[in-house]
Amino acid sequence: MSNSSAAALLTPLRIRGVTTRNRIVVSPMCQYSAVDGMADDWHLVHLGSRAVGGAGIVFVEATAVTRDGRITDGDLGIWEDHHIEPLERIARFITRTGALPGIQLAHAGRKASCTPPFEGGVSLKTPDSGAWRTVAPSPIPFHGGDPIPKALGREDIKDIVAAFASAGRRAVRAGFRAIEIHAAHGYLLHQFLSPLSNRRNDLYGGSIDNRMRFLLEVAAGLRGNIPDEIPLFVRISSTDWVEGGWDLDQSVVLARALRQLGVDLIDVSGGGTLPRIPIPAGPGYLAPFSSAIRAQAGVMTGLVGVITEPEQANEIIASGVADLVFLGREMLREPYWALKASQSLGQDPAWPLQYGYAVRRRK
Repeated sequence: MSNSSAAALLTPLRIRGVTTRNRIVVSPMCQYSAVDGMADDWHLVHLGSRAVGGAGIVFVEATAVTRDGRITDGDLGIWEDHHIEPLERIARFITRTGALPGIQLAHAGRKASCTPPFEGGVSLKTPDSGAWRTVAPSPIPFHGGDPIPKALGREDIKDIVAAFASAGRRAVRAGFRAIEIHAAHGYLLHQFLSPLSNRRNDLYGGSIDNRMRFLLEVAAGLRGNIPDEIPLFVRISSTDWVEGGWDLDQSVVLARALRQLGVDLIDVSGGGTLPRIPIPAGPGYLAPFSSAIRAQAGVMTGLVGVITEPEQANEIIASGVADLVFLGREMLREPYWALKASQSLGQDPAWPLQYGYAVRRRK
C-alpha cells in the first residue's frame, strides 16, 4: 500500500464550510433514554466519549421532528425550542474535542409508538399502554398485528415538511455543524420511497418521481432553512432486499435529484421496509451500493455496515468506495476506535491533552 493511501482514512475532508479531521463518523445510534424528547447526561457522556476518542464527526441519534414521529417515548426530540439547550451542551462539548457535531432528523412513521428494543421493541397497542396514532403513506401496518396507521393527507405532509425545516433551524441554533435527514430503515420518508409501503395514487405515490416527492420537499425545505456552510446529508436504504421494492437503480435516481437540491452526501445503508427479511450482512456488505451511487450520481457517499477494522475502513476511503465511513456497533464496543485506528495505520494518535501526557509515558 502506498504512503498516500495508507492514511487515507485519517485525511481531512472539506464539505461546504466545514472540514472533518478524518473520515471516521460516529453513526447515529438511538439510546432510548430521553424523557419528553430531552437529552440528558447519558447522551452527553455517550457522545462526548466518542468525540474524545478521535472521530471526525459525531452524530446525535435519530431525533424526532414531531412528538408523534418518535420510535419510542425514549427518543430524543427537537420539535420545540426547549429541546435546544441540552442539545447545545452536547454540540458544544463535541466541538471542544475537535470533532464536528452532527444531528440526524427523523420521523418514524408507521414504525413509531413502540417499546424500546431492550423491552422487546413491540408496537404499543392501546392508549393505556402509552400508544399514539402512527402515520404512513398508506394504511398498511409494519407488522400484521400492529394498529393500522393513518394515511397522511396533503396538509399533513406539508406540516411534516415544515417540521423538518423548523428542526433544522433549531439544530443550527444548538450548534450542530452537519445535519442528516433519516430516509432509511423503513421510517417515514423511506416508507414513501418504497412501493412495498407506498400504495398511494396521488402526487406522492405510483411513479418514482411521485414517491420521491416527499423526501425532495423535505430536503429542499431544510436546505433553504439552514446556512449555506452547513452540510446536508441524507441516509437512505439503498435496497429493500426484496424484489419489487426500492433498489439501487432507484437510489441512483434519488441521489442525483438530492444532489441538485444541495444535498452534499448520501449515507448509504439498507433494509428496514419489511420485517424478517434476510440481509446478506458481512464486512462492508453495502460497499457496492455506495460505490455505484458515488460514481453514477456524482455525489459524495458515506458507508455503514459491519465496518470494524482500521485497514478495512482505510481501504474503503483509499479505493474511492466512499468519502466517509460510519461506525455504529464498533463505536459502542470501542469509543476510542479512531485513536487506535491512527496507531494501527502508522500515525501517532492525537490523544486529548488531558490523556496524552499519561498514555505516552513508559512508566
